[in-house]
Amino acid sequence: MPSDAPAPVLLSHRVPDLGALELLLAVARHGSLGRAARDVGITQPAASSRIRSMERQLGVALLDRSPRGSRLTDAGALVTDWARRIVEAAEAFDVGAQALRDRRDSRLRVAASMTIAEYLLPGWLIALRAERPDTAVSLLAGNSAAVAERLLAGEADLGFVEGLSIPEGLDGTVIAHDRLVVVVAPSHAWARRRTPLTPQELAAAPLILRERGSGTRQVLDAALAVHGGLAQPLLELSSTTAVKGAAESGAGPCVLSELALGEELSSRRLVKIPVAGVRLRRQLRAVWPSGHRPTGPARDLLSLTRSGRSGD
Repeated sequence: MPSDAPAPVLLSHRVPDLGALELLLAVARHGSLGRAARDVGITQPAASSRIRSMERQLGVALLDRSPRGSRLTDAGALVTDWARRIVEAAEAFDVGAQALRDRRDSRLRVAASMTIAEYLLPGWLIALRAERPDTAVSLLAGNSAAVAERLLAGEADLGFVEGLSIPEGLDGTVIAHDRLVVVVAPSHAWARRRTPLTPQELAAAPLILRERGSGTRQVLDAALAVHGGLAQPLLELSSTTAVKGAAESGAGPCVLSELALGEELSSRRLVKIPVAGVRLRRQLRAVWPSGHRPTGPARDLLSLTRSGRSGD
């Protein structure tokens, strides 16, 4: 059924652009097309062409041209008055838009899953501060599910997750790769093994695990699903630090990101246990709400993560 609403008026076909209006105002100030052209930074032939184009567009003569200079016609004087108001409004618009950009750029809210928040983000944020010293950054750390919730609720500008895929409602890009490794305290029986664990042995063992919803847990669940699935966890803890501490105490084996274990492995507080026949790699992603590509400091942070991307 046809609508009774009037067709929209396309002003862009009937109103000169701002550059042409600014040129007309310059002619009114200087009384000379040549001086007006220099004022706005174009050649005199280009200025003449722009004025003629504006006259054709409006259907009226704007200037009387003579060897002594260019004088506004009566219609030109009226159009100049209107042009002044339009240009002043555009300048106010530009000032307001800049204020919005400044406010946006003055803060950055980041949500990141635990491994990325603890082991990768600090370096990225130091680099961002060198580029944007006036941007205040707040970091919300949680598991990958919590990061998605923050972004979808509008509580974060950019997120980082470690799960198997991009959460629903978000877009994203891979920024790095990571491996999960099995580690135990040196006193654990697995530390004396001479052969790698089988996937079935790992699946059947009570493990110290991150909570459901974490990227680490998602990857481990998926990797061992075809090998009988994970046994009842020995412990479920909500931070990487807590999981490492429990494993160091000898409570049992754990599976964590290789990024999180450098110090413990080098000091042999924990021992890496090889596992054969199962892929424990994962992609680390930057994510944002679908259709809302990062801008301002969020865009700059995303660029920094790509410049320092880890390999496989």
